[in-house]
Amino acid sequence: MKIVRSVREMQAESDKIRRAGHVIGFVPTMGFLHEGHLNLLRIAREKADRTILSIFVNPTQFGPNEDLNHYPRDIERDETLAEEAGCDILFYPPVEEMYPAPFRTAVTVAEITQVLCGISRPTHFRGVTTIVAKLFNIVKPHFAVFGQKDAQQLIVIKQMVRDLNFDIDIITGPIVREADGLAMSSRNVYLSPEERKEAVMLYKSLMAAKTLIDSGERNADAIRAELERRLRQAKTAKIDYAEIVDTQNLKPLETIQGEILIALAVFFGRTRLIDNIQVSV
Repeated sequence: MKIVRSVREMQAESDKIRRAGHVIGFVPTMGFLHEGHLNLLRIAREKADRTILSIFVNPTQFGPNEDLNHYPRDIERDETLAEEAGCDILFYPPVEEMYPAPFRTAVTVAEITQVLCGISRPTHFRGVTTIVAKLFNIVKPHFAVFGQKDAQQLIVIKQMVRDLNFDIDIITGPIVREADGLAMSSRNVYLSPEERKEAVMLYKSLMAAKTLIDSGERNADAIRAELERRLRQAKTAKIDYAEIVDTQNLKPLETIQGEILIALAVFFGRTRLIDNIQVSV
């Protein structure tokens, strides 16, 4: 596995791969890799001749009171895990490479970034779309793999790719869960033992909502109420949102029909976790 730190070197490596006629698969991450990330890398390896994984804790997607300075980092561990999973190139740039001063440009996707996570994190998705657009121009992949756990992010990136005519396919990797159902996340390391035990209520609430839909319930308000009732059973939980939305425009639904996204964001103590399921009716 080759480690690349400079933008120009990464672009040169990608140009060389493309000239050789090889397909580049790309997995962008913020590091502190877990099985969810590694599964995305395996998906990329199945479809690509060369796989590139990036690690960059992107400062522009963190709000002023969020966990940028404390976000978990362990690059030596990440290097080992990426290499064992078959990564060909690890792109690990410093902040000054990605945001050389003066940096004055941002990529913004309207409307669908202003709901769900965009309400409590109003600048988050501008940071996400800006860094992903930059990474696409640097890594030059034929396709990129993103996880379903960050469902809103995935929808936003697909919109950006369509609107800006990026010649890149976006592939979705499934949510990878712990044995008790908790979605794997780098932030799970923040949880206290009690919070970790209660965080499984995210998955249990989603499954309860799916059971209601499978049994014929079509009133979205009734399902939201059940989601919130179950989440409040966790003493350490504070609900950011529990929503049922259309998978295309992320607008809240009154009636369950078509393809829907049931999305949760909940604080357990000081740790904000997200989870979701998609249901077709």
